[in-house]
This record gives sequence, structure tokens and C-alpha cells, in this order.
Amino acid sequence: MRWVAGLTSLLLLTLAAAPARAAWLDRTEAIMGTRVYVQLWADDPEKGKAAIEAVMEEMRRIDALMSHYKPDSQLSRINQHAALEPVEVDRELFDLIKLSTHFSEITLGAFDITYASVGYLYNYPLHVHPSEEQIKAALPAVNWRNLQFDPVHHTIRFGHPGMRIDLGGIAKGYAVDRGIAILKARGIQHALVTAGGDSRLLGDHLGRPWLVSIAHPDEPHNPDKVVTRIPLSDTAVSTSGDYERYFDEDGVRYHHIIDPHTGHSANKVRSATIIGPTATETDGLSKTAFVLGPEKTLEIINRMPEFDAVFVTPSGRLLYSNGLRPPKPRPAGAPPPGATPSPSPH
Repeated sequence: MRWVAGLTSLLLLTLAAAPARAAWLDRTEAIMGTRVYVQLWADDPEKGKAAIEAVMEEMRRIDALMSHYKPDSQLSRINQHAALEPVEVDRELFDLIKLSTHFSEITLGAFDITYASVGYLYNYPLHVHPSEEQIKAALPAVNWRNLQFDPVHHTIRFGHPGMRIDLGGIAKGYAVDRGIAILKARGIQHALVTAGGDSRLLGDHLGRPWLVSIAHPDEPHNPDKVVTRIPLSDTAVSTSGDYERYFDEDGVRYHHIIDPHTGHSANKVRSATIIGPTATETDGLSKTAFVLGPEKTLEIINRMPEFDAVFVTPSGRLLYSNGLRPPKPRPAGAPPPGATPSPSPH
């Protein structure tokens, strides 16, 4: 019996000493008013779980700082007081708001966080939209150029009464990038971090690219009905659609992507996907086609070789940036590009 007991003890010690098996881990939480999802490959599952928790905690921290829904956030403090006096904020928030004006400039004002001066008049769950008179009264406050920055004291002031800002078009992408930075610092090499329509891929999917699906605007929650799938690795991708927060009334779709020039929901595309180096950048650019239209936006994207785009037009047509277009078929008998022509037999 002592021999059997000793053998059992040895077996238990051997099992306890066995290393944990590497595995894919994932987790989903509701943060920042959206679905936050993290998936990663962990050589040590306990360290992997701790890394996921660190990402979720960072998401909660950014939400507390930048949410316009939370009355005690620094962003809410800006909206409450910046029309009256400069408001000092953390350097992190100051820099992101300042960065937003860069996207306003390169998108010809299509991206503008001051759209919230009109946007707050919409309530999508309650099917409320402003009247033409309300839009006309609020629209003069929509102008990113009226944001006044003091880089020494990190203060922000509004240069027009009635101004409000909303970082919903860039903060989730920024949070995704922060999540990836945390995973990198912890030695994670293969991961996906998603917040709503904004994702960033760290490395590949263990020797294969990640396969990113773009939802069909008519059935965005149907995984079997997508407009295209794109293999990607070590990059960011953001998709915005008119199906995310919306309601329909009298044949008109009212959705959350507001044209800063008109105060109305922008409708020149149904869906816009941007691929680029960081989720902050792809998030900031993904609303542009709704306002400028797909052709004008493709002109902008095609001038930036590190970015690509896929747009779904209201008629259902797919438009791709230059980097995603398939090569044109060669005429029968034509040599491949770069081939040296064979000498003539005559």
C-alpha cells in the first residue's frame, strides 16, 4: 500500500510540474458602448489571460477618460466648459483631439469631431432626429478650425458658442492600438483586438493570414453573407456602415455618421472599410467616403500607399483602392509584365 501511495504522489507531482499547453484564448466584453473582443495565442495560458485582462482594463480607462456619455469624463468637462474658458486635460486626450484635426484637414473636413454640435440632437434608440430649423441653428458650431489648443498648458477652448465634440470616430481605434501595444510589451506575437468596427492584427494567424470579412450592409450580423473576405496580417482595419446605429423613417435612414457640412446622415456609401498601419488612422478615415463619396475618397486613399479601401455604394457596387484591385487579365498570347520579347524569326 505504501508503494501504491508513493506512486500516486509521484504521479501527482509529475502532473503538477507539467507545463501548461499553448492555446488560443479569447474574451468579449461590452466597453465604450460597443463589443470589445481580444483573441491571442499564448504559450502560457495564465500569462495570456492576464494580458487579455490588461487590454480590457485599458479599454475601461480610455472609456472613463473620453466618453461623452460619462458626465465625469474629461471629454464631458470640455463640452461643459470649453465655450466659456480653456479646459485643461491630460496630455493623452489633448494629443488625440489635436490629431483629429489632422484627419479633418486631409479629408477636406469630412471627418470633424465638432459634428457633435449637431449630432447630439439625434437619438437613435428613440428614433429622434432634429428638424431643419434645429439643424440650421446648430450647424454654425460645426467647424474643427474653431478648436483652440494651448500645447504648453494642454488646454482646449471652443471658439464658437454651442460647440461640442465627440471622439466616437477615433477613440475606439486609439483604444485598439493601445491594446496591441500592451500585448506587444507582454511578448504576445499573434493577436486580434477589436472594438466595434475597428480591429488591429498583431502578426499572423500562426503561419497563415487572418481572414477579415466585410459584412453585407443589408445583413450585417449574418456571417454567411459578406461582401468580401481579405487575408491580412500585422495591420489595422476599420469598417463603418449605415447599419450600426440607425433608424428608418418614411423611407429615410437616419444613422450616426453625420455630414459636418449639412448636419444630416451622410449617404454616399453604405459601408466603408479602410486598411492601414494603425487603428487610430483607419478609424479616423473610415467615415470619409460617406461624406465625400467613394470616388473622391479613393483619390485621397490612392495618394497614401500605406492605406487601402473597400466601399459598398448605395447600389451595391464594390469599389477598391489601387492596392486591392486584381490585376487586369492579359490578352491571349501576351508576355507577362517585364518579360523580354522573343526575337523575331524573320
